[in-house]
Formats: sequence, structure tokens, C-alpha cells
Amino acid sequence: MRKPDRKGLGRGLSALLVDVDPGQGSESTAVQTLPIDQITPNPDQPRRTFTESDLDDLTRSIREKGIIQPLIVRPDPTGASAYQIVAGERRWRAAQRAQLHELPVVIREFNDTEVLEVAIIENIQRSDLNAVEEARGYKQLMEKFGHTQEKLAEALGKSRSHIANLLRLLSLPAPVLDMLVEGQLSAGHARALVPLADPMPLANQIVQQRLSVREAEKRAKTPVIPGTRQPSAKAKKDADTRSLEGDLSAALGLTVSITHRSDGQGGQISVTYRDLDDLDRLCGLLSGEN
Repeated sequence: MRKPDRKGLGRGLSALLVDVDPGQGSESTAVQTLPIDQITPNPDQPRRTFTESDLDDLTRSIREKGIIQPLIVRPDPTGASAYQIVAGERRWRAAQRAQLHELPVVIREFNDTEVLEVAIIENIQRSDLNAVEEARGYKQLMEKFGHTQEKLAEALGKSRSHIANLLRLLSLPAPVLDMLVEGQLSAGHARALVPLADPMPLANQIVQQRLSVREAEKRAKTPVIPGTRQPSAKAKKDADTRSLEGDLSAALGLTVSITHRSDGQGGQISVTYRDLDDLDRLCGLLSGEN
């Protein structure tokens, strides 16, 4: 498999971000009007879930104020006399509910790869994303397009530590991530769980006892947490080792544990995978195929 181009797309991530925000007002973002029946959704849109309450709120806003931010569209790649949505499917859906007949758009010439990249960026920029959705968006941009944490931080106006901390959350087991998505855990709670070999017992305690983030952090540092199989040596790891575990976990998207030998001359690294897809991806990374 060909490795992704580490320099990104020819147009550059910063140029694509201008395309996502036509309000920046360059000459290439002239706003036009199109009949709504000439606009079609992107079948490869990475976002599949549109909640009814979210669409209802947006529909009411559009009825009162209209479409404030134009959609980004491209000529339909199938050759039909229509335009395909690159960014703005929520606005398109809500506009249909509001029974609008025309929509403001910016028409751009994007290839399929750029369309996917812009769609991921637009999803990341939404204010209602939970931490897991945001982290998965960053991971997609890094895996599919070769963007580094530094490049994403600069282009998206985020700190590198913000992106790195979110990526570390993806090393948590699926049940913990589900708690985070459902709002039972906050991102702060989840960050406290990342260094643990078995985060489930403490995650359950946080939910059942309604622990604060500070209390969760305190219990995560306790050598033995009731009901866990975590050895006391885990809590004695130095800060550099825990930081390295976090960085490796974020890079692989899997839980990584580092154990040093008592004589300081060696040790071992263990990687925990959740399913065969994870194992296959890990083998690809180690063999240089990805």
C-alpha cells in the first residue's frame, strides 16, 4: 500500500480551510444562488447521523434568518446537470424542511480526495462535537492525508497539546469511549483514565459516584483501586514513561504500556488491540505498509 504524502494535498490544508469558510472573502469564494433541487448530498459524507432536535433548531433559525453561511458545492462528478455538496449538508436538509427554493452556494472544483478532507474538517469545526468525534476527525486527517499534529494545530487554530490529548483518548476501550460519547464521562475524566492498564473499574466509579475530575485524577494515581487488576508498580512509573506511553497510544490508536526492568538495562512494550482489524492495522504499521 502506498504511504500517504506527508506534504498533504497539492492545494494545501490552509487553502482547503478557506474553502470551508467562504466568509473569508477571497475572489475564489464568490457566492451564487442555485435551485435547491439541483443540489445533491455527497454519498461519501463521513457524517451519517443528523439528530432530529439539531435539524429542528437549524430549521427554525433558517426560517427566521435564512442561510447565513453558503454551502460549498462542486459540479456533480457523475456528469449530471447538478451540484454535489462538499460542506453544508445539515443546512441543505434544514433548508428543505424550511421549504426554501434556492440556496446560496460557493462552487469549487474539488476532486474526491479533497471533498473527503473538507468534509472531515467541517465536521471537526462544529461546536457540538463530543471529544471522541473530534479525536476521530483528527485521526482521519492524519491517517488518510498524512497531516501531522503540528500542521493540524496551526491550520485549525488549536494547540498541539489539545490535539494530542484528544488522540490519546482513542486508546481507551470501546465501553469507556461509549460513556464519553453518551456524556456520562467528561473529556477530563477520560484523560485521567488513559494511563490505566484497566480503566473500566474507575470509569464505573466515576459514573456511579459522580466523581469530579480532580477526584478521578486522584484515584487514578492511587496504587491499588478496589476492583482493578492494576499492579501498584503502574502508579510508580515516572512522568516521562507515562508521557511516552500516552504519545505512543495516540500515534497507534491503541493502548501501549512500557515496563522497565529493575536493573534499568531493558524492558518491554506491550500493545493491546481490541479486535482483528486493530491487529491487522498494527501489523501494517510495523511492516511499513501504512
